[in-house]
Parts: sequence; structure tokens; C-alpha cells
Amino acid sequence: MENWLNSIIDLVTSAGGKIILALVVLFVGNIVIKTFLKAMQKNKAFDRIDGSVKTFSLSFMKGALYVMLIVAVIGILGVPMASVITVLASAGVAIGLALQGALSNLAGGIMLMIFKPFRVGDFVEASGATGVVQEITMFYTVFLSLDNKRITVPNGNLMNANITDYSSEELRRVDLTFTCAKAEKPAKIQDLILDVICSMDMALQSPEPFARLSGGDNESMEFTVRVWCKNADYWDVYFDLNQRIVEAFAAHGVQAPVKRVSVQQEDGTMKNTGR
Repeated sequence: MENWLNSIIDLVTSAGGKIILALVVLFVGNIVIKTFLKAMQKNKAFDRIDGSVKTFSLSFMKGALYVMLIVAVIGILGVPMASVITVLASAGVAIGLALQGALSNLAGGIMLMIFKPFRVGDFVEASGATGVVQEITMFYTVFLSLDNKRITVPNGNLMNANITDYSSEELRRVDLTFTCAKAEKPAKIQDLILDVICSMDMALQSPEPFARLSGGDNESMEFTVRVWCKNADYWDVYFDLNQRIVEAFAAHGVQAPVKRVSVQQEDGTMKNTGR
């Protein structure tokens, strides 16, 4: 009986020591990994790496380091790695099915790093999300929308979606349409629009601005306006152009299109009135 008790005490003491050591390694390892990742982020050489590659690399290193830490803890606890591998192999089919989405996202992240359809800081529309790319991790890409919402999109979805990168080119074109009454002279309207464009510093004169009559109906004429600008100035040019052209129309007495409303009279006939 005494020998049996001694055996139990020895077993508990041995297991307890391993558990305490494993917890210490887990705690210290977690601190070391976080410190290492923060040091990498502050490293000047690391700053020279492209933003997309930087966020993906940090995410990949974080995952790899924690896997190594878990393996070390398992080894300290005395669990034979051969047994762990055997268990994982026997459950391989189930694990593969469970991780199918994660593996697809990981593959998508790797493809994003290789082909680089966009970079961190670009304004992008893809897979139902629109916003500025904040970071690209192993499994997800994070967007920040114009109204400051954080949108997380799986990398696998991005690699199978159409991607529109509004920030990729140096120049961008502003396309607008304006209407006026049919009685106005097209040449007058065209000159007014071009004068407004020429007065704007952010509107480029090369490529040449475009303002032409492009359509209309019995009551109105429609003018298409196309102006090139630097990518960063797009929204300033867009809103300024709208406001200045409307103000120029008002200052020069340009009339708005007359809307015809059909009214049925008592005798059943239709009468058109202008509004």
C-alpha cells in the first residue's frame, strides 16, 4: 500500500512540475512573441517593405511563432509527437473539411502577395466592399469605408471577385452631365462650362477637357463633361465642378428644362402644362 501511494505521489509531482513548466513557457513565450512582433514593426528596414507585404508577413510570422510555441509546450508535457501526428492523421479528413475555407483564404492571401491587385492605402471596390485597404493578413483583408466602418473580407473571396482599384493610376477622370432648356444655344453652354473648367487649378488642361452636347428631348439638352485631374484631387474637382457650373448657369441666365405635366380635362382631353 505504501509503495502504491509513493508511486501516485511521484506521478503527481512529476506531472505537476511539467504542467507548471509548460504554463511558464506558454506565458513567457507569449510575451516574447508580442515583443518580437512589436520590434519588427518599429524596425526601419521593415518600414521600407511594401505595406501589403508588411501586414501579411507580420500575420504569417505571428501564426508560425505560436505554432512553434504550442509544439514546445506539448513536448514539455511529455506527449510524444508521434502520437500527436497519428491522431492528426486519423482525423485528417475531418480537419481538412473543417479548414477548407481557412486554407482557401490562406491561398488567396498568398496570391494577393504575388499578383498585388491592390496595396495597403488604396481605395478599392471588391467583393461587395468599398473602402481604403487597411491591412492584408493571412486569411482576411481589412477595409475602412468612407463612413469609417471596418469591413473584413476573406482573401479567398477577393481572389474570385472583380477588383476596382481607384488609386492605382496617377490621373483620374471626372464624368458629369448637365441639362438646360432646349431654347439655349449649345455653343454658349459649352463655352460656359469650359470657362469654369479653365478657372479651376486642380482641373488639368492636358488631357484636354471635354464638354459637348450629348443628348436631350423636346424640352431639354444634355451636356456631357469630362475633366482629368490628379487622383488625390478627384473629389475636390467633382464637387467644385458641380457647384461652379450651376453657379455659372445662374449668373448667365441659363434656364432649366421645362417639365411637361399632362392634365386630363373634364371633356376627357389631355392638356400639357409646364412646370
